[in-house]
Amino acid sequence: MTRQTWTAFVAAVAFVLTAVGLVVLPVPYVSWTPGSVTDTLGKVNNTPVISISGITTYPSRGQLDLTTVSETRADARLSLPEALLSYWLPHRDTLPREAIYPSGKTADQVNSESRVMMETSQSNAVVAALRAAGQPVTQRPAVASVTVGSAAYNKLQPGDLITAINGTKVTSNQQATDIIRGRTAGSTLIFDVIRDRTAKVVRFNSSASTGGSDLSGITIGDGFEYAPRISFDLGEQIGGPSAGLIFSLAIYDKITPGSLTGDRRIAGTGTIDASGNVGAIGGIQQKIAGASNAGASVFLVPAPNCGDLAGVRTHLTLVKVTSLQSAIDAINAVDKGSHSLPHC
Repeated sequence: MTRQTWTAFVAAVAFVLTAVGLVVLPVPYVSWTPGSVTDTLGKVNNTPVISISGITTYPSRGQLDLTTVSETRADARLSLPEALLSYWLPHRDTLPREAIYPSGKTADQVNSESRVMMETSQSNAVVAALRAAGQPVTQRPAVASVTVGSAAYNKLQPGDLITAINGTKVTSNQQATDIIRGRTAGSTLIFDVIRDRTAKVVRFNSSASTGGSDLSGITIGDGFEYAPRISFDLGEQIGGPSAGLIFSLAIYDKITPGSLTGDRRIAGTGTIDASGNVGAIGGIQQKIAGASNAGASVFLVPAPNCGDLAGVRTHLTLVKVTSLQSAIDAINAVDKGSHSLPHC
């Protein structure tokens, strides 16, 4: 073979290898596309998405759609062609992988954190909805977490509502913290708690250290006690906190007379806290596209996400909301045919 032939052959092989590398080798990005849509007032696999007992419920005619984003899994990688397609195609986006999956965390850790955020979102949604409907809710100090191997490990559990410590009734997080920190090193701590709606007494010896930030291996947060039993079944694994607003609206609709949505199909997104405040989420444009494809007519947009709507073209009526109550008011206004709705 001549030198020119060898040169051409080597160049061709290098080109092929480069092309294959571009297709096969992963790039440090993730793709966001419109995800699934679930009617929170309906059923999945013949099971209600939201089941409620212990309180009177009412039928609803409309739909309240939970919207999601389909993203590259934590244990998967995106190729360059896939990243480019996601960047250029409508209703899609490409984001740096580090922005979604921080380095140093395994896929299991990321998924676990996502599940915890969903569970917290559901708990906040229940409390916010009950309060909006005028139902009694009692706030109590609660065990937020327990350190493995600590004095409280296998004694107290996350979610335990604390009613008394060492015989003293507690009504605030600070009071509970002060009692624990004020104990004698190695002394017995006696917790009266409510776990799974059942009163329990838990005893264990406190850790050897005293004072400072030591709480014998627990952190204390806000807990809530109420009569109704409310559970969720989405039929698939959905994580994150962004369904909070829609969960809360669906619960409110079920436990108040009349149909909040009328006959309309309403979609939306937004985090929610126990006081009913709505917060920002990610993937707003993908969620709007998913709701539009599903046939919704109204989409509830968290006020902090208004700046993310640049370039969005949709037939949906986009309504800005700041709280659960503002969302309820907006839906009522839509049902009455009002055109003076809050927009971004």
